[in-house]
Amino acid sequence: MFAKIDVNGDAEAELYTMLKAAQPGDIGWNFEKFLVDGDGNVVARWGTGDTPEAIGEQLPSLMG
Repeated sequence: MFAKIDVNGDAEAELYTMLKAAQPGDIGWNFEKFLVDGDGNVVARWGTGDTPEAIGEQLPSLMG
């Protein structure tokens, strides 16, 4: 359940391949954040420096 996985490169986990296909760019560091809607569409992506509070302020406009 808590095994290390690759998020970049040839051995990256399928989940990250799908996330990065919708929101391009390598994962730079821990705590990269993606918003996925109920249909499985990747709606937004935030970097490691983005706080939950800053993301929370953006959510109403993304959920429209």
